[in-house]
Amino acid sequence: MIEVHNLSKTFRVHRKQAGLKESLRSLFVRDWLNVEALKNVSLKVEAGEIVGLLGANGAGKTTLVKILAGIIHPTSGSATVQGFEPFKRHNDFRRQIALIMGQKAQLWWDLPAGDSFLLLREIYRIPQADFAANLEKLADALEVADKLDIQVRRLSLGERMKMELIAALLHSPKVVFLDEPTIGLDFSAQRAIREFLLRYRKEHMPAMILTSHYMEDIERLCKRIVIIRQGEIVYDGSLARVVAEHARHKILRVTLMPDTNGVVHYPDFPPTFGEIIEKETHSVVFKVERARAAEAAAWVLENFPVVDLNIDEEDAAAIVESMMRKHTRV
Repeated sequence: MIEVHNLSKTFRVHRKQAGLKESLRSLFVRDWLNVEALKNVSLKVEAGEIVGLLGANGAGKTTLVKILAGIIHPTSGSATVQGFEPFKRHNDFRRQIALIMGQKAQLWWDLPAGDSFLLLREIYRIPQADFAANLEKLADALEVADKLDIQVRRLSLGERMKMELIAALLHSPKVVFLDEPTIGLDFSAQRAIREFLLRYRKEHMPAMILTSHYMEDIERLCKRIVIIRQGEIVYDGSLARVVAEHARHKILRVTLMPDTNGVVHYPDFPPTFGEIIEKETHSVVFKVERARAAEAAAWVLENFPVVDLNIDEEDAAAIVESMMRKHTRV
């Protein structure tokens, strides 16, 4: 379990100077700025939860994850992970967490992943029987059992990320931090990792915090999201509630019937309903006001040569992005 109360983090950074004279002066007399990366952040994550941490670049997501993983100290406030204060870095604490960062590797580049796993067994003092069972189960689940003896540098990006997951989960952590775990991966690798994480959560019930710029990661893995803007939490609740309360539009996807010459004829769409956002030879996509979606659909059915019509919710990514641009709490 993770508990955070009024957590703040301030970094003291050197102010960049413009001009040669000012730059030379700054070599001897530094001009410092205090930058608040986190401001009075409070949250709680229970065992078995996957919480999606969202925010723009520089919002404070990775800073929060690093504090909870014990990498950096907070300026004020308190945080406990499985009852431990992370920044004290007690060995019993470190045996209960895993940090997976999509942009940083922990495996040795020139060694096979299997050799790195043996070293991790010694570091975490995993009993041999548990180590063998965990490795076999994780490698089979991620479909890389036949890649354990190949040098990491010779693996594909997706295969390397799967090996990183195995390395992080070998010791059966109770808390897992996932910082951009699918960044740069192709569609099939992203999907495989998402499905694995869902199965792993169901079987082991760790508390998990996920940061990602891929909204599909959040939609697929997280029922609850936390939005951080400029170091402050502005929303903590369900993704479904965000869509229900903040979606202002519906999306109408229409397939049209062409005439005998293969041409589709239809009138202009009334701007009072909404707008056309996509137009193909035999299909049109409309963005309409949520309150008038049924009325707009009826008008389309009456005036367009419709073969098929679907009414969808607005894309969750667009809704969350709009919320992050606002300057008030949600």
